[in-house]
Amino acid sequence: MFVDSHCHLDFPDLAEREEAILAAMAENRVGHALCVSVKMEDFPRVLALAERHPNLFASVGVHPDNDGVEEPDEARLLALANDPKIVAIGETGLDYYWQKDAPEWQRERFRTHIRAARATGKPLIVHTRSAADDTLRLLREEKAGEAGGVMHCFTERWEVAEGALELGFYISFSGIVTFRNAKELKEVAKRVPLERLLIETDSPYLAPVPHRGRTNEPGWVVHVAEEIARLREEPLERIAQVTTDNFFRLFRHAHA
Repeated sequence: MFVDSHCHLDFPDLAEREEAILAAMAENRVGHALCVSVKMEDFPRVLALAERHPNLFASVGVHPDNDGVEEPDEARLLALANDPKIVAIGETGLDYYWQKDAPEWQRERFRTHIRAARATGKPLIVHTRSAADDTLRLLREEKAGEAGGVMHCFTERWEVAEGALELGFYISFSGIVTFRNAKELKEVAKRVPLERLLIETDSPYLAPVPHRGRTNEPGWVVHVAEEIARLREEPLERIAQVTTDNFFRLFRHAHA
């Protein structure tokens, strides 16, 4: 059995195919998926998805790229996180690739999410792009290790993974690890301790080989697991079991 630890099933490309997506998950032995929030305006859709299906879970948070959207304070995040279907805070973090001026509002939003995670006892889902040093710095300053979490869709160098691991975080790999040119990332995937490894699709984005270029979906997380098994010279069933166990250990409010 596999778990997709990060997807966006409320996005239009997937929402209109809800039942087919779930059927494909079952066919590919993907037992559960975590539907991740990116802005408050769409959060009700994310929660409704999780409430309709016992094998789906949800998070609450605002993606660092989203400017000019509702800005939740810590109390708002805490109130929404009380729902039993909410198993994580995020997707949060820093992104200086799209926000090239490295805005202070982005860092303050990240701090708010970290504090909410510590207060509610639910882990963080962290996005970082072109901002690894600041991401790790804020995680340390805000004592994010007390909440725990995952560096999702990891694409950074080993030293960044090492910093996150030192904080007790997990490292999640997406379809990018299957891409031929992702040589450095493949090396990182070989080094992350098995007990801290997660897999995801980040669907509808980043479809893995052999589906690259198509709309991604949770059922294809198996291809991420296959590539990690190949890189680490482990049986696929071992990667399936370990990443599933890791998911339920990190997202301890999720119930199989």
